[in-house]
Amino acid sequence: MPNPIPDFLLPRDQVNRRAFLSRASLGLGAVALAALVPKKSLSPIVEPRSPNSGDFRGMLVHAPRAGIKTKRVIWLYMAGGMSHIEGWDPKPVLARMNGEKMPESITTGQQIAQLQGAELNCLGPQHPFKKWGKSGLEFSSLFPEIGSQAADDLCIVRSMHTDAINHDPAHTLMNTGSMVPGRPSMGSWLLYGLGSECDDLPGFVVMVSTGNYGQKQPIAARQWHSGFLPSRHQGVEFRSQGDAVLYVQNPKGVSREQQRDVIDSINQINSLSSDAIDDPEVATRIAQYEMAFKMQSSVPGLMDLSDEPKHVLDLYGTQGADGSFAANCLLARRLAEQGTRFIQLYHRDWDHHGQVKSNFAGTAAEVDRGTAALLTDLKQRGMLDETLVVFGTEFGRTPMAQGLGRDHHLAGFSMWLAGGGVKGGMAYGATDELGYHAVENKTHVNDIHATILHLLGIDHLRLTYRFQGRDFRLTDVAGRVINEIMA
Repeated sequence: MPNPIPDFLLPRDQVNRRAFLSRASLGLGAVALAALVPKKSLSPIVEPRSPNSGDFRGMLVHAPRAGIKTKRVIWLYMAGGMSHIEGWDPKPVLARMNGEKMPESITTGQQIAQLQGAELNCLGPQHPFKKWGKSGLEFSSLFPEIGSQAADDLCIVRSMHTDAINHDPAHTLMNTGSMVPGRPSMGSWLLYGLGSECDDLPGFVVMVSTGNYGQKQPIAARQWHSGFLPSRHQGVEFRSQGDAVLYVQNPKGVSREQQRDVIDSINQINSLSSDAIDDPEVATRIAQYEMAFKMQSSVPGLMDLSDEPKHVLDLYGTQGADGSFAANCLLARRLAEQGTRFIQLYHRDWDHHGQVKSNFAGTAAEVDRGTAALLTDLKQRGMLDETLVVFGTEFGRTPMAQGLGRDHHLAGFSMWLAGGGVKGGMAYGATDELGYHAVENKTHVNDIHATILHLLGIDHLRLTYRFQGRDFRLTDVAGRVINEIMA
């Protein structure tokens, strides 16, 4: 019988010597096993994986730990290093010491970004703080919408610390659990572990917005890459203006039926290659062609807000498709309803080396309404309990002045979580009285990752992937679940 596989797809052209020897040895082992084990005991113990299924330690994950309600994460990522001093961590002592020299006992030997050799003087909070909600949770007066609508849903972690003093490695650590580039992002780990609940939209979506204050923080696409995990787990960037996904529409003159024929033909060829060499990347290619075809119908429907009632649009303060953070928050809720597992919204305006007073106020106003609307909308739809909302940044800002701004700061900063099994109306941990060091219930980035995985029903120690002879995980060799903030 003639070989049905084209010459250019034959295994000898695509399998290297090491892979051939490895597979050959496995084949010999299988022959020996078949001779020793009764045939009735050779039934499969692991179900076949589909492109959208989870792949937790090589097995399909049908459901997280019993009793877990949390299904998805919406991460509101404040890129640029949001100041905890102006935002979430009230510091009355620092306010009283405004303009005084920063005590050397606090700063000696500490890692500093751009203030090396400069005179270090205290810069007090530039805006007043206020107690919000029934809980009396205290944070900046610049977040009136969050404060009035959602203060009792927030768990503010005020004892964050990280390992990176500059933006790019700090982004990489916050997204992947390591400063080493090339590791899988958190969204990719979740898709690998739990799979996607959505068949016609990606399970991991990223959107980026830019405002009018502060330096525009560059965000590299590798921050949502799948690293060494199969590439079907990487994030897909959506745009909130114009076409949400570039090149997803058919070329002019090509009908949907013609496109279906093209996809079927390409996938038949790819299937021959997959059968021959069993390469997961070929399977990914097949799945992504199918996903792209489905997205040609699902994405326009997602972006069409004509079915949103006026009171919802008024809540967010946007009609959509304007590229704003609020518009992205509304799309995040729609994606969550469709089953997208991990949604990450970047806002790039928090790099306030200068004019921190005016710039922080401007950027806070850009995110306040959309954030509050998202939390309120999720709660009204009964979705907040099963959606973990994370509001965070890559590092904080110094309590010392950099002119009229603040420098990068890694030793203490804040982020908050809401919904998804977290206690609301509380603060966890603390920095010292000047906001420099995390001193109470110190919380590392790896601890946040371990906690998020736990809330989704995953043991962070068991979600691993073997690569280059080592078992890797999102939390690397660290991570502690913060049980004290669990509802």
